[in-house]
Amino acid sequence: MKSFIFKPFEEMTPEDYAVVGFKSGLEIHQQLLTDKKLFCRCPAGKYSEEYDAEILRHMRPTLSELGEYDGTALMEFKTKKEIIYRIKRETVCTYEMDDTPPFLINDQALDIAIKIGMLYNCNIVDELHIARKQYLDGSIPTGFQRTAIFALDGWIPYKDRKIEIVQMSIEEDSCREVSDVGHYRTYLTDRLGMPLIETVTGPDMKTPQEVAEVNELCSALVRSTGNVRRGIGAARQDVNVSVDGGTRIEIKGVPRIPMIPLLTYNEAMRQWNLLRLREELHKRGITENTFESKTEDITGIIKSSHYLPLQEAIDKGYKIKCVVLRGYKDLLHWQTQTDTYFSREISDRVRVIACLTTIPNIIHSDSKGDTITSAEWQKIKKHANATNDDTLVIVWGDERDTSTACKEIIIRAKEAAIGIPSETRQALSDGTNGFERILPGADRMYPDTDLPPQKITKERLEKLKAHLPEHFWEREKWYKELGIPEDTIRPLAISKFADLFKKAVGGWNINPKAAAVAIIQYPKRLKKLGYDPNLITIEMMTEILMNYKAGLLSRWGMFIALKKSLQHGKFYPELLPRPILKEELLSIIALKKKELKKMNPLSGEKKQKVLMGLVMNEVKVNIEGKVVAEKIKSMEHK
Repeated sequence: MKSFIFKPFEEMTPEDYAVVGFKSGLEIHQQLLTDKKLFCRCPAGKYSEEYDAEILRHMRPTLSELGEYDGTALMEFKTKKEIIYRIKRETVCTYEMDDTPPFLINDQALDIAIKIGMLYNCNIVDELHIARKQYLDGSIPTGFQRTAIFALDGWIPYKDRKIEIVQMSIEEDSCREVSDVGHYRTYLTDRLGMPLIETVTGPDMKTPQEVAEVNELCSALVRSTGNVRRGIGAARQDVNVSVDGGTRIEIKGVPRIPMIPLLTYNEAMRQWNLLRLREELHKRGITENTFESKTEDITGIIKSSHYLPLQEAIDKGYKIKCVVLRGYKDLLHWQTQTDTYFSREISDRVRVIACLTTIPNIIHSDSKGDTITSAEWQKIKKHANATNDDTLVIVWGDERDTSTACKEIIIRAKEAAIGIPSETRQALSDGTNGFERILPGADRMYPDTDLPPQKITKERLEKLKAHLPEHFWEREKWYKELGIPEDTIRPLAISKFADLFKKAVGGWNINPKAAAVAIIQYPKRLKKLGYDPNLITIEMMTEILMNYKAGLLSRWGMFIALKKSLQHGKFYPELLPRPILKEELLSIIALKKKELKKMNPLSGEKKQKVLMGLVMNEVKVNIEGKVVAEKIKSMEHK
């Protein structure tokens, strides 16, 4: 193995990531903006914490056609979870609860998906085949998700190369998790069945920063269509990471793109350090075949303890057990991620699979912190016949959970001598990640017998292609040439108003900067004032820009008109200020000059500024400052 020690995140360079063989790809899930769900006719996008009833289910593994159990299914079965679904009549029907066959796929959703696939330069399949993808955590009541690959072999430009789009699928969304404590996991079902697309890139990103940048590109591309949902949970990304000698690890459900660089850095560090841990174990003579451990019930050994979690366990009558890991001295304090150690790999397994969710759920003899006394450790060590080269891991809980926990401690410790287990991991807020479940096998998909294949005709593709928006990066090139404000370029390129901007500038000869500011910056200002910019329609903005073109509104006037339109729910001509004719403007200037004479004597330059301010207070909604300044100047020469 190459000799390399991970530097702090801020100090890592592209060359450093090349040394460890960093590779990453994305699986981006994006909800589509449709009226109905994907395989039933329930409304999509109606969220509520309220519910009318609860349904309780237990998940259990079943044999595949080949007579095998899925590893993830077995892991979930070990948790002995009770799954509770909270249902609301308005958003759920018997289809979601697996009591009714599916309807045919939502054509509105499929059309949106195909258009996005075309923007990714993908080849669209000529026949859609619905498959069932096993979902074994309970987040879908059926235990599977209906999904279909609709596009393949695409690409998007990035820097001086292309990022491969391996495939795209259209599928139904899962439930929203409410809580997961002990043996109870609770879901809300309002999101269940909503249409979304999954976009899978190749492992083409070479640094953590590139992963985030490519995700931003993909996010901008789908948003540029105006046919995807926005807001919390509408887009979620899974990030796949590996290093040389490691394995593909999937970090699930990253909620925000800015989290990606630190998350992928920590996962690369984790894999690299786990490989170094394996080397250390092999040096100690510990391999998959020579690994040794034993489990002892030490409930009778520890009668009382000053360590509060153990004392509480004793008071509750819980079992206290100890796992002896032969030859593992100091290795539970082996660093894996930033401020994170191998002990957390074990603690996570205990938390997820044994459902011992109260942290801390283990203590160990490698700990540098204050747990039990050295005398207590020695007493346990003697009882378990442990040596100075061994590590002791203590866990507490009821009989069933502690038995499961001890087995998982042994499994995870033994895996360290083998390599990096294939896992799905959870993104944590501090930029590290934790164990979520065993990575599902490749055979988790199988044909759905409830739905027939569906032809995607050339006529349908041609019709959709005719209404395809241009790529947002082409718009950005033009915007830069126009010289509009930098902070409006990307938002405008992916805005629903992009076509209107093109018409305003190219057809109506409106100043590009004025149009860009009105479309992008004014809604932001209004949001800060408490207005919802999502209520601004293309019709509203069109009327406002046309009135600006006609000279009835100044740039400031467009802001006021937009504000009034939001207050009234639509644009009315009556919302426009009364026009100010040329003669009236001259009269206002003359009047303000008289007011100025009554003020304290002012110098020439300051006098002009004050006069300009007085006039603009009267006419700023109607007339641009440049026009007023020219009129004031022309009157000075008369």
